[in-house]
Amino acid sequence: MKLGARTAAVVAVAVLAAGCQDGGDGEAQPSAGASDPTTTATAPVPSSARPSTPETTTALPQGPVRLAVAGTVATGIEVPWGLDFLPDGSALVAERDSGRIKRVAGGQAAEVGTVDGVDPSSEGGLLGLAVDPQYPRRPYVYVYYSTGDDNRIARLTYQGNRISQQQVILDGIPVAAVHNGGRLTFGPDGYLYAGTGDGREEPNSQSDESLGGKILRITTEGQAAPGNPGGRRWFSKGHRNVQGVAFGGNQLYAAEFGQDEWDELNAITNGANYGWPAAEGISGLDGMVDPIAQWRTDDASPSGIAFAQGHIFMAGLRGERLWAIPVTDGRRTGEPQAFFTGEFGRLRTVEAAPDGSLWLTTSNTDGRGDTRDGDDRILRITISR
Repeated sequence: MKLGARTAAVVAVAVLAAGCQDGGDGEAQPSAGASDPTTTATAPVPSSARPSTPETTTALPQGPVRLAVAGTVATGIEVPWGLDFLPDGSALVAERDSGRIKRVAGGQAAEVGTVDGVDPSSEGGLLGLAVDPQYPRRPYVYVYYSTGDDNRIARLTYQGNRISQQQVILDGIPVAAVHNGGRLTFGPDGYLYAGTGDGREEPNSQSDESLGGKILRITTEGQAAPGNPGGRRWFSKGHRNVQGVAFGGNQLYAAEFGQDEWDELNAITNGANYGWPAAEGISGLDGMVDPIAQWRTDDASPSGIAFAQGHIFMAGLRGERLWAIPVTDGRRTGEPQAFFTGEFGRLRTVEAAPDGSLWLTTSNTDGRGDTRDGDDRILRITISR
């Protein structure tokens, strides 16, 4: 569906690098800069900076950040989706189709239990995972998952390397084979944020009474957090399919799947309307907020995002690359860089690790990728300048 006039021209960016070439399929080959010199991205920038026609360049000047693959954290994980860290530096990871949660430590991924009621589909199953910010005083883990009737958020007790006492704190989120959203994160305010999809029913995104096509903000009991619009459980609306949410300071960012033309990175504010289904990408529609960056769907199809060193890092599924977007206080402050294009296949989740690195998961066993030996894997990515 193509609705809304585009008010910003496409800015073709020369994606930055430092003499790096595509490194093939090796886990530990360093990539000092961007690996795709022709990818385009757009966001509101001064008109003087917009070329009249897209440019393609083979010059790859050094950019503001450099990424390198420091090694493989773990292999043999089936469709890793949600991932979050425990205070000891280990991590819990959710497997979408099996419903299992695994603890990753010391290069091994050991099962700690299975979430009840998971009904996997093309894009549904066990999705987001977030550790309580007061763990272990509050020994809880929160998960977002699909059932045969809806998407739900549940709280699990995690003690002794086992999950138990599954309690649904929110249900009734629209479900479909696709457009389920699913990412969870805690904000600096202590509330739980969840990205949802429209469940293939576009009116859900604009309906104040639907949980679909929204970013939710709830308490750890599943109630509406104080200050939400109209006392509802949602924080923003007008989304198509949000699979990436992350905070940079107090600013929330979200990555969103477009339909046919534009994938988006949005800066989220309380009560704002992000346009779907009237808008896809930068559209300039009254009362609706444009993204701060957009990409052709071939170049992104974004899922997880993370914030580190003044950048949003955004994993691309169809785009098979990791984007680095410089941001400050909800504004994009430079051109996005693309890293590892095609080196590891589909990329699903990226999280900032306690040691300052990024953990990046592949998603080649999800039925849409080409599986490679060791897939799916978690890679450890270091950041430098």
